Amino acid sequence: MGIRIDNGEVVDPANKVNRRKISVHIKDGKIVGDAGADCHVIDATDCVVMAGGVDIHTHVAGPKVNFARLMLPEDHRYDHVSREEGYMRSGAGGVVATTFTTGYRYSEMGYTTIIEPAVPPLGARHAHEELVDIPQVDKAIFTLLGNSEIVFQYLENGEQNKLQEYIAWIIDTTKAYSVKIVNPGGANLWKYCDNLHNIDEKLKDFDITPRDIVTGVSDAMTALKMPHPLHLHCNNLGVQDSYKTVMATVDALEGRQIHLTHLQFNSYGSGGKRKFSSEAPRLADMVNANPNITIDVGQVLFGRTVTITADGPFEYHLHKMTGSKWYNGDVECEDGCGVVPYDYKRKSFVNCVQWAAGLELFLLVDDPWRVYLTTDHPNGGPFISYPYIIRMLMDKDFRKEQISKISAEAGTEIPLKVLEREYSLEEIAIITRAGTAKRLGLADKGHIGIGADADVTIYRKSDNYEEMFAKPAYVIKDGEIVVKDGKVVKQVFGKTFHVKPETGAADIQEDLEDFFRDYYTINIANYPVGLEYLPNAKLVECGK
Repeated sequence: MGIRIDNGEVVDPANKVNRRKISVHIKDGKIVGDAGADCHVIDATDCVVMAGGVDIHTHVAGPKVNFARLMLPEDHRYDHVSREEGYMRSGAGGVVATTFTTGYRYSEMGYTTIIEPAVPPLGARHAHEELVDIPQVDKAIFTLLGNSEIVFQYLENGEQNKLQEYIAWIIDTTKAYSVKIVNPGGANLWKYCDNLHNIDEKLKDFDITPRDIVTGVSDAMTALKMPHPLHLHCNNLGVQDSYKTVMATVDALEGRQIHLTHLQFNSYGSGGKRKFSSEAPRLADMVNANPNITIDVGQVLFGRTVTITADGPFEYHLHKMTGSKWYNGDVECEDGCGVVPYDYKRKSFVNCVQWAAGLELFLLVDDPWRVYLTTDHPNGGPFISYPYIIRMLMDKDFRKEQISKISAEAGTEIPLKVLEREYSLEEIAIITRAGTAKRLGLADKGHIGIGADADVTIYRKSDNYEEMFAKPAYVIKDGEIVVKDGKVVKQVFGKTFHVKPETGAADIQEDLEDFFRDYYTINIANYPVGLEYLPNAKLVECGK
């Protein structure tokens, strides 16, 4: 049976529909022109109808996420999710929720697609096993290549064709959707307890620089016509004057397509009495001037969380600075990771500048199609905080109230204090679904035009935007009602997107066999992830 949604205000920026009362018809998991006379009718009077949310960057699966869960056993006590609450599976919440709880909580906010953006190739098999256990949403992974020694060898030798072939092979082998680079070269140098501090500093074991890594991988991805461009975590994250590294990286890219992730964490300067300042206005100007760039923000929220990243040197720095417990991991020949629990405090000058910098990026980037809502979950805070962030963006009086609660010293220095912009519902729809789906190259997501996937969220209108976006009246996933009044009523399992780039630029089979034999602990025959690990796989064509 189909579904028809009547009397709601449709907000669908991808199709240039803004708060118009249009009936939405759903049948066989798709948006259609007519759902039929016998369809189920939802009266959406006093409601806003949007496509399901699309999160472009959230850490929900893979080795580092599991280490974070192990380091936070208290979450299992204070935020226990039981079947008695109406869920299909029990679990735990907290800042790094278990798999089933992750899916339920995304669904209860109106999200229907999420991206795990940082999986080392060796961890891909288990990451896919975890994704299978995340219900209610479609998903995909990005594979980490910014510290791969195979990538480094091809770059050092000037073998761009072989690099292109390797990226095509590793993407298909891991059943990934795109490539993520974290602190290019820095995690490799961390093996020597060192780091890279600018994009033209050479590695110890390879005659290459971060500039070479970023431009070489970007060129290979462009040649492969991948749907999402290089997803980049820049060098020097989290330190004073990190914004300079971002600007140098953008200059080095010379107009190449790039997505700069959790840019807030690279938006710091060394101004002011404390020698720590927000340079978000400079970076926003940079984004505004370069149409090849998109960003997600990585908004910081006050409270307890855990930081998890492939940027091992940064995590050690954070551990030494806070004295908090620390996990460090090295993924053979590929990358590394670190995990450190952290508490963002309203009375901390530095934390307040971080909090403000994220909001400044949202408010100062002119084009909402190029800035996306994330917290870099869980690094800036848990994804369940999205409705609170939306309220701060849409309600300047509420935002000013929040500013009044932070460190008085920070409150006088942050550029945020003078910003008056308020986001519209249309702009919120762009930064949470339409824009992210477009940048990911997911043509059937982020909109509710005919032919789109029937992922629809219905929000009851309210002047309190946090309440409005926290508990949708209905969420429809692939044509089935899965949430009513903010609670899951049906469990479904979504698709896993992956790509298979076609190349033939070079023959690298012998190279790979030699490298695996000499350096890996596993045989190359045991390395690929088969489609049996993606029971509901969806291949997205490159070049579309």
